[in-house]
Amino acid sequence: MTYDQLKHLKSSDFKRRCGVHPETFEQMVEILHPHLDRRGQRGGQCKLSVEDQLLLVLEYWREYRTQFHIATSWGLSESAVCRLIQKVEGLLMESGKFRLPGKKQLYQNAQTWNVLVVDATESPIERPKKTQRDYYSGKQKHHTLKTQFVVNQANGQIICTAFEKGRVHDFRLFKLHRLPLSPEQLCLADKGYQGMIKHHPSTSLPTKKPRQGKLDKAERYHNQNLARLRLIVEHVNRKLKIFRILAERYRNRRKRFGLRFNLIAAIVNFELALSS
Repeated sequence: MTYDQLKHLKSSDFKRRCGVHPETFEQMVEILHPHLDRRGQRGGQCKLSVEDQLLLVLEYWREYRTQFHIATSWGLSESAVCRLIQKVEGLLMESGKFRLPGKKQLYQNAQTWNVLVVDATESPIERPKKTQRDYYSGKQKHHTLKTQFVVNQANGQIICTAFEKGRVHDFRLFKLHRLPLSPEQLCLADKGYQGMIKHHPSTSLPTKKPRQGKLDKAERYHNQNLARLRLIVEHVNRKLKIFRILAERYRNRRKRFGLRFNLIAAIVNFELALSS
């Protein structure tokens, strides 16, 4: 379906189909139009409109079909689809409108982001030809790429990310990519970050049940309240995994995974700002 067939859908249906709201789509088209619309210029001109080119890329992220299947659907060559996807991703990142705040903003905006939630998620990948053990996740029983992201607990804004191989433990990932947290900022984490209090005293962790023992009423109450506060990070993870390129087995080169994850995370932040 082309953009002319989709633009008449309701905003909610357009979001279900493309992964973004119409307002976000129009903003992305505005960024891409000067670079992708080559009518009247020398050189090759894609037979698709700028809107359809963007729709093709969103379809790739959203459904994660092979580039061969997408090429046959749109009447392009497989190599043209590959070049178009990489070009659109690069233009959106270079525009500056779809970027995460970054680690430096954690310390500079300490008064704005009082409560932070840190969590890690994993994306399966194809079995590497070399160093397979480094990517094997004992938790997922699969070769994965691990991503740590920090979220503002108040509104679910994604602040920064960090990436490592699937074998790296959550807490080790935190120590490898130290966050410039202010002592006044409260950080909420799960059981995978045991020991984080030594690095950041203002950290709240769930109480682990002792071996062959039970938690008392106060400890269970603390764990329940902490889970309620951390629920926002699970909602953010769901918004990211709507794009199946992050949820299903990643077939592309691993060195480009971080760029795509950050770009999709920035799009999620952009839509959050529009709705607020």
